[in-house]
Amino acid sequence: MADEVTDSSQTVAAGQLRAFIERIERLEEEKKTISDDIKDVYAECKGTGFDTKAVRQIIRLRKQDQAEREEAEALLDLYMNALGMA
Repeated sequence: MADEVTDSSQTVAAGQLRAFIERIERLEEEKKTISDDIKDVYAECKGTGFDTKAVRQIIRLRKQDQAEREEAEALLDLYMNALGMA
């Protein structure tokens, strides 16, 4: 009887593991599809004449809040001044 409980527990654990793996695989496929869509939008943006490096930087900055942006800008200014680039 103890062997039956252990076998049942292993079957349940294997089923859960399989479900997790399958979910991850589906999400990875969705992530790839979304990544391809983003590449297409950047290509369209570039084809319209926009500088994609600048667009990427704007997107990165918009993810930050105002305090984070100000801190990053201050640090960049400090480093540029230290290197005589300002």
